[in-house]
Amino acid sequence: MVKNYTKLGTCVLTLSTIALAGCASTPEPIIGTSVTQPRLDYGQAGYTYARPTSYLLRPTDKISVNVFREPDFSLDVVQIGVEGNVSLPLLGSIPAANMTAAQFEQDVTRRLSAVGVKSPMVSVNIAEYASHLVTVEGSVEKPGVYKFQPGARLSSAIALASGTKRTAADDQIAVFRESPEGSLIAKFDYTQIKQGTMLDPVLQPGDRVVIGTDGLSVFWEDLLKALPAFGVFAVAGLNGN
Repeated sequence: MVKNYTKLGTCVLTLSTIALAGCASTPEPIIGTSVTQPRLDYGQAGYTYARPTSYLLRPTDKISVNVFREPDFSLDVVQIGVEGNVSLPLLGSIPAANMTAAQFEQDVTRRLSAVGVKSPMVSVNIAEYASHLVTVEGSVEKPGVYKFQPGARLSSAIALASGTKRTAADDQIAVFRESPEGSLIAKFDYTQIKQGTMLDPVLQPGDRVVIGTDGLSVFWEDLLKALPAFGVFAVAGLNGN
């Protein structure tokens, strides 16, 4: 009986080692210019490689507003409300979303001049891109909601979640994105992205990334988890003799 269990454990270990060796290989990148065009048959029409050249303030972003030599009118950090407005001393609630930091500076300068502040000098900076959140779920090491910097790509979202699991189906990645027309869903192949043969799209705030699972790989993962049991059985058999 001991020999049978030992044999079974050895066979399983050998097979699982072979399976893992096959899964561990990383495809070679294709030398040259990477693909930047979306694949329409994968639903990628609403996704782009180009990073934005300017940043428009968004609800929940945090900004600092400094009025030179006017500390009473300055704020180290203030958050833009969900309605797109921000509340400033003397001015009350004013629109901020969908403006660049420079445009908002000009608007605050104009408003302060209108209420009697002489030659105001205003500086606006982004303290935190709090609106930039991406949800990563499915077959990744650490699913969750992550902050990201403007211009980050799909590959960055996967890296934030500590990469795909060994059981992941890297060719089955779905990205869900809200648009005025409704929810967009596009498919991506992470293996091709790593090779440079598929678009690595720029993320948008609120994107949801779902990595699929390879059913065959799940079988091997479950089998590996069970391996210590074979050792227990073998030891128990030896002790019994």
